[in-house]
Amino acid sequence: MTFRIRAARGEDLQSLYEMAKLTGGGFTNLPPDRASLRAKLDRSDAAYRRGDGPIGDDLFVLVLENVATGEVRGTCQIFTQVGQSYPFYSYRIGALAQHSKELGRTFRADMLTLSTDLEGASEVGGLFLHPGERAGGLGMLLARSRYLFIAMHRARFADRILAELRGIIDEAGGSPFWDGLAGRFFGMNFQDADYFNAIHGHQFIADLFPKHPIYTAMLSETARAAIGLPHPSGRAAMRMLENEGFSFDNYIDIFDGGPTMTARTDHVRTIRDTRSVQVQAIDDKGGDPALLAAGSLADFRCCYGRIQDCGDGIAIDQTAAATLGVTTQSVIHCVGRN
Repeated sequence: MTFRIRAARGEDLQSLYEMAKLTGGGFTNLPPDRASLRAKLDRSDAAYRRGDGPIGDDLFVLVLENVATGEVRGTCQIFTQVGQSYPFYSYRIGALAQHSKELGRTFRADMLTLSTDLEGASEVGGLFLHPGERAGGLGMLLARSRYLFIAMHRARFADRILAELRGIIDEAGGSPFWDGLAGRFFGMNFQDADYFNAIHGHQFIADLFPKHPIYTAMLSETARAAIGLPHPSGRAAMRMLENEGFSFDNYIDIFDGGPTMTARTDHVRTIRDTRSVQVQAIDDKGGDPALLAAGSLADFRCCYGRIQDCGDGIAIDQTAAATLGVTTQSVIHCVGRN
């Protein structure tokens, strides 16, 4: 089967809704709510229709499509600049060291401080792959397609980029971190708070979250143990981010305590290594595995293929050419698959 990444369209709403119901909670960017998903698609459509220009408060939604059937089997999102419509909150992990002469000891207290340090960064998120397609490198295709899109529309994105990983969620769908901290201030469980945030935004956080630093020693053992840890299903995503050059810089999600990974945009491996080349030939004589992308904004397409250097350009395989809708003399962007 052949798959490609393309820009999401209004008719993808039902497919996104069906996938949202499979997430199991904690996916703020993919709520199982039709009105919210419709609003995302409308916002994404406006971003695609806005020509290349300066950075703005945009959202681009991409989908993974089975070329043969037209079925949508995955999705991902890119936010050009977080914190523009409402504050983008994180907890920053810090420490306070104090010394007692009388006891002859130094005490180090870890603490969490509500922060908007990451405001203005771009964000990659909302990645979900249908359980029936979790093989063949499709998760990596979804993840890395976002970086090719950024490389091809660099002026639309900030110089810093982040990715929030879902934190620890228990078998009942609750969050030990939420229960041990924020839940005590809000009077609602994690599922309700996460759903409310997905639908209504972050303003209620500013209204109700404690503004003073929280000493982690005051939290329950289960809440402390969840700080900065990804959900087991997100460990592979964390490794992919690390391979791209992202790192954990002591910022965590305020809901479930999951790690926020950050990087300099131009240092992300796929963005740095993407090159623009002309297709000189289309054949199936082999070549090196690569990610290939063509088109601009709403016409963006991305897939796996094989390439060979060929004079002043490259040769690509016939399936990739058909999937991307390109011919000889077309200009595409490519980067090695490994």
